Amino acid sequence: MGESDRYIEYKNKNKKQRFTLGQQDNAIVNLIVVNIVVFMLLLVMQVIYYLFEIDKTTYQKQVVEYFTLSASFDTLFHRPWTLLVYMFSNVGVLELLGNMIWLYSFGSLLQNQTSNKTIFPVFIYGGLVGAIVFLLLSNFAPAMNGNVNESWLQGSQMSVLAMVVAATTINPRYKFFTHLNGGIPVWVLMLIYILIDFSSMTYSSKAHILSHLAAALTGFYFIYLYKNGHDTGKWMSDFYHWLMHLFTPSNKSNHSQQKDKIFYNTAGRMPFKKVENFTQQRVDDILDKINQKGIESLTEEEHQILKKAADDEGL
Repeated sequence: MGESDRYIEYKNKNKKQRFTLGQQDNAIVNLIVVNIVVFMLLLVMQVIYYLFEIDKTTYQKQVVEYFTLSASFDTLFHRPWTLLVYMFSNVGVLELLGNMIWLYSFGSLLQNQTSNKTIFPVFIYGGLVGAIVFLLLSNFAPAMNGNVNESWLQGSQMSVLAMVVAATTINPRYKFFTHLNGGIPVWVLMLIYILIDFSSMTYSSKAHILSHLAAALTGFYFIYLYKNGHDTGKWMSDFYHWLMHLFTPSNKSNHSQQKDKIFYNTAGRMPFKKVENFTQQRVDDILDKINQKGIESLTEEEHQILKKAADDEGL
């Protein structure tokens, strides 16, 4: 059993609930929060327009279209932010709820099997690649998509699809609901999601359908590269980490004191002789570090601590 497999087995056996709402730096929770914030913003604007008795067509043109990605390059040129914003703009309560449930379920699996740093890249790459395919087919293959001025993308479906495929690719043998006759394989749930996703596009253009297919392949290819040592989302995860800690005060000054106080036991020992004390707090901190930065970020000392903790568990 390799070190990463030992880590996963030890973590699954001893973990606390690590993906709870409000946990610091949890990329899944932050993605859900952004989706909810955008949804609430659109909902408030809709209520305001309703109170002032402004018709839905005006609301659509003055508000919603600034959150959707038009198939027209000319519109995109004047609203470049829509290439990113569209994937957070869910318009209905059921649409938002469904997307967030799938995102949380499969995102948690991906986060468990890799680290926190893969979540945003998979979500963003899936949405971006799908959008680019949609734009190219709409403008250079007119038969794929009728009138470009009346065609658009909106919602997080493509990004969630990329997450679903990525999570299944990283561990296709994983099972959900293990208390039900041994569980449901993740690949079965993936097929169910794909069926739901593509059935919702029955009357959509070929450009829409192929863009979703491109998003799914993006999730698969990202994990294929990741498993072969190529982290194509490192720059994005580094930026996300920097952004999340932009206003966090540095605590480097007391790092050494904290390390000596918590991680070493010097009582009754000769001066300057430190004896490693493998506390649960130390192990939890190492597991949190892996969640945030990946197992390759561990120092040799941390590898040894994790190895000893797994050995003590008989793994």
